[in-house]
Amino acid sequence: MSISNRIKILSIICSFFIISEVFPQSSASTYSALGIGDFNNSGLTTNRGMGGLGISFGTGWSVNYINPALSTRNTIFNFQAALNYERINVSSGEDSELVDGGGLSYVLMSLPVNSGKSTIGLGINQVTSVNYNLVVSGQVLGTDFNSLNRVEGIGGISEAYLSYGFVVAKNLSLGVQGSYLFGSTIRTNQLTLLDESGTPIGISSELYQRFSVSDFALKGGAHYYFKAGSKNNIHLGAIYQAYGNINGKEFAKTGNFGEASRPDSDGNIISDNVAGSVYIPHNIGFGVTFEKINKFVIGLEGQYHQLSQYRGFDGGTGELSDSFKLTLGGQLTPDFGAVDNIFKRSTYRFGIEYQQTPYILANIQVEDIGINFGGSVPINSLSLTNYAIKIGTRGTTENGLIRENYINFSLGFSLNDNTWFYKRVFE
Repeated sequence: MSISNRIKILSIICSFFIISEVFPQSSASTYSALGIGDFNNSGLTTNRGMGGLGISFGTGWSVNYINPALSTRNTIFNFQAALNYERINVSSGEDSELVDGGGLSYVLMSLPVNSGKSTIGLGINQVTSVNYNLVVSGQVLGTDFNSLNRVEGIGGISEAYLSYGFVVAKNLSLGVQGSYLFGSTIRTNQLTLLDESGTPIGISSELYQRFSVSDFALKGGAHYYFKAGSKNNIHLGAIYQAYGNINGKEFAKTGNFGEASRPDSDGNIISDNVAGSVYIPHNIGFGVTFEKINKFVIGLEGQYHQLSQYRGFDGGTGELSDSFKLTLGGQLTPDFGAVDNIFKRSTYRFGIEYQQTPYILANIQVEDIGINFGGSVPINSLSLTNYAIKIGTRGTTENGLIRENYINFSLGFSLNDNTWFYKRVFE
């Protein structure tokens, strides 16, 4: 690769890292109002097309983010980024509304240190996301007045990570990932009193809360595979994501409508950047995948997150319970060597994703089930355009809860280069 081309790629990388600070990935789920927000456990676009499959299988054409041990399969330089968009039909059984959210999902890269033996990965990704807007109305006890609460939340936790994967024995690799966690979650609650005719009375009040995170987390992974015939492999994988007490600061203020969210305006400051922490339990995952080399892959994976142990900044549980996720997914490449037929050389993915979410309301634990499909289309001999679509449903309208029917789109690309570390001999 020429020096000018390398400069161009480095410029693209820097640009995406800057943009990722401005346009983080967003969730549009109303359930992100609980706890610390929705966790991103489905990985990158290539993983999402398979329902999040990635603990036990990865390829050399995509950054292996879910399991750092699989990064050893990245034997060439890889740069990857994607955009995400989600559209949700939110229904209470009587009323429904369309909401959406989206943005830049991630910016990642991997660089082989010793091709096939060890690889470094780094990037910026979203850990949790919060984006909701709820209106709750009801009668004030002992009066003829009604209350109108508008509850909003945006933000989430992002990470800047550095990972290292290495082969320790034949067919066995380990990996470790260190992440710097950052970002803010902003929540507001605006209260208005209405008389019998629906006319506002008095002065509307507002509560503003901002929790900003600054801490570190670790992830460990393992991958082992063995032959099941001359052209077949069976892959086993495991991950352990360690969070623990995540340090941050809280700013909280009350005031008249529109005042609390402005630090220099009138109002009552409850917390002035008070230091504290939230406790996020560890997440574990296991998987097994069958691979027919350069043909097809099918795998089954599970993750378990003991979020009943979660503790918020105020020590509360956030109405959360233990969560687990099951993924059945795979991919198919009709003819890996069909140079003249892009459809045969493309990879097609599919998956089913079931999650018992951590959210418990009205003694009902919210479930989420989705059907996924996607693929990768070659741009040239090495680079790819990746896409994934998930259609699913979350929650129920029973006992006054909310059901969300959603469709999620992810579109990205993988820029691969096998000459990055090779010295030019001929010009």
